[in-house]
Amino acid sequence: MARVKRAMMTRKRRNKVLKLAKGYWGSKSKHFKMAKQAVMKSGNYAYIGRRQKKRDFRRLWITRISAACKLNGLNYSSFMHGLKLAQVEIDRKMLSELAVNDAAAFAQLAQLAKSKLA
Repeated sequence: MARVKRAMMTRKRRNKVLKLAKGYWGSKSKHFKMAKQAVMKSGNYAYIGRRQKKRDFRRLWITRISAACKLNGLNYSSFMHGLKLAQVEIDRKMLSELAVNDAAAFAQLAQLAKSKLA
């Protein structure tokens, strides 16, 4: 029976981890054991960050819409309810873009929401 030698696969696995750890401070980028721990930890942070990014952007959009609503004499929740009654299906990202870049169009939407609430 032939002897199985695993040196090549071990080297490939180690080099893959060390490549991911490139740029880390000190021995985290040089020593395999420490690099493996650092790569695992940074992978967890990246995973969590991808989910937090969605939350953070939604909060930003809502804050921008709320500020624009206050300028038009509405609060955020009544504005959104008025849009829902008017069957306007614009997501918060587009509403915040309108609030920042096109105040006149946002004011028209606010008037529409007001009229549906009354």
